[in-house]
Amino acid sequence: MKKALLVLSAALIFLPVPGWSAENPAVVDAIGEYMDFTEYGSSLILPEQIPKEDWKKIVIVDARDAAQYAKEHIPGAVNIEWRQAVARRAELPRDRMVVVYCNSGSLSAQAVFALRLLGYDNVKVLQDGIEGWKAKGGFEANVRAAKAAGT
Repeated sequence: MKKALLVLSAALIFLPVPGWSAENPAVVDAIGEYMDFTEYGSSLILPEQIPKEDWKKIVIVDARDAAQYAKEHIPGAVNIEWRQAVARRAELPRDRMVVVYCNSGSLSAQAVFALRLLGYDNVKVLQDGIEGWKAKGGFEANVRAAKAAGT
């Protein structure tokens, strides 16, 4: 009997979830349209592309969980976990740049992709996340890059 319940439980785990497994034509069309017309790199930004004085004009969103945010975050960042980005999108301005980051850029990219599909063209992923930001000099990344380039 226990073996039969175990097999049944395992089978239920692998059953398709309604709405998740079937393709929704409207969703497919929206994603395809976005990907056909978006510019390469339009949703990415490198820390060295942002002058130090411009960071104060940007809304910075830490897309990691609350524990990681509490441990360390970019000064001035607000914490909106990547899974909550769509539900909390009303908290994001549409009239200035919003930079979203996580540890490496992968989770924040998912949040930004969803927000861009919803029309938030002002939202960008911080390439390489907080780790890249720290490695490149944080708020000084732009100055460091200019010095390295000899300008």
